Amino acid sequence: MVHRHASAGCAALTLLSALVLTGLPAAAAVEPPAPTPAPSAAETLGANNPSPAVLRALTRDLRLTEDQARTRLVNEAEAGTRAGRLQNALGKRFAGAWVSGATSADLTVATTDAADSPAIEADGARAVVVRTPLQDLKTAKAKLDASVTGEALDTPVRYIDVRTNRVTVQAKSRAAANRLIAAAHVDSAIVDVKVSADQPRALYDIRGGDAFYIDGTARCSVGFGVTKGAQQGFATAGHCGKAGAKTTGYNQVAQGTFQASVFPGRDMAWVGVNSDWTATPAVKGEGGQDVQTAGSVQALTGATVCRSGSTTGWHCGTIQQHDTSVSYSQGTVDGVTRTTVCAEPGDSGGSYISGVQAQGVTSGGSGDCTSGGTTFYQPINPLLSTYGLTLRTSAGESGTTAPEDGQTGGWAAGQVYEVGARVTLDGVSYECLQPHQAQSAWQPALAPALWQRV
Repeated sequence: MVHRHASAGCAALTLLSALVLTGLPAAAAVEPPAPTPAPSAAETLGANNPSPAVLRALTRDLRLTEDQARTRLVNEAEAGTRAGRLQNALGKRFAGAWVSGATSADLTVATTDAADSPAIEADGARAVVVRTPLQDLKTAKAKLDASVTGEALDTPVRYIDVRTNRVTVQAKSRAAANRLIAAAHVDSAIVDVKVSADQPRALYDIRGGDAFYIDGTARCSVGFGVTKGAQQGFATAGHCGKAGAKTTGYNQVAQGTFQASVFPGRDMAWVGVNSDWTATPAVKGEGGQDVQTAGSVQALTGATVCRSGSTTGWHCGTIQQHDTSVSYSQGTVDGVTRTTVCAEPGDSGGSYISGVQAQGVTSGGSGDCTSGGTTFYQPINPLLSTYGLTLRTSAGESGTTAPEDGQTGGWAAGQVYEVGARVTLDGVSYECLQPHQAQSAWQPALAPALWQRV
């Protein structure tokens, strides 16, 4: 077969040459088809086609026009990819990235070396030169977290604020913060103190956002539909119930059992449901309309995020800081994300979603949805990775999560990847740009929003 095709090709080439040499008109050469352009980050992540429920809530809660809301979601998706490229390029000099402006048109990337500024600006971002690398801030925060004692409620919140290049301690008094800083042996020059009377609380009292009931006594909210092999279920907050606790659904029909739960330390759990229930990618949006979950790409600081809960419904705000530590009366929870979205008791466990990308499940907060407040969510990717779960998405993803060492080997659908993780697929190496759980449709060569070839 191969030789026959080759012979025919040579004959055709000879004939074409003869026609030209004899002065007869030659047939027009057939142009090869233009390569299909790679999808943009917004197209890959579904940010270019937001649901009406998301748009309505963003216009209401962030006081945007619909056009501004659409533009903002696209800009945030594109900024995440650019930030990931720059983080990988800067390495230890990277000090954080965030978006700003009504439409998130401005991406800022911080570095500890002014020589990086031209490269940052060449990628369309604003460069900020700071003193402390992000890793040093993480080390300082870890020391503060480790030094929290029985007086944790005096310094209930600790986080890294990349916009100020500082670790922030929220405390009841400056004296309480100073005691913690001294006990941790952390340089006070890199710590800001925020004095506040706010006391975060775990929001006790399941589609995402629907109510579910635990052992007939408490109510929480569903986070996101998940699977583990053939077992269907949903992710929610750890403080909602312990492993073995029985659940009933929003309609009080027998539903499932908590398979695993952690609280405090983390605030994560998942419930395996019986055959009467089906896990879906839907989250209950404004007016009861469904918002479909397309993946779990982590949004940047400053990005929009919306929450669904069984007490207060659908509300939106912005991401303030990732990797926050917060102390409740029941204990300290690390690694949560701080937001401006309001919530109230009963919203616990409910969904946080940026556009169509799952972000996490409601942990706790302060304030309410009348006067406003601050909330914290347990990020979804660590929850999926810890329990070996696969997020239900609108693409109909299925399968099981790859083992943890998959991050340094071949790419695998179901594996959770962090920025900088390297994989090999079809003999080509790639580096991760944004934290996410891999899907079959997001193979590295098909998802330049998430991977860059190295």
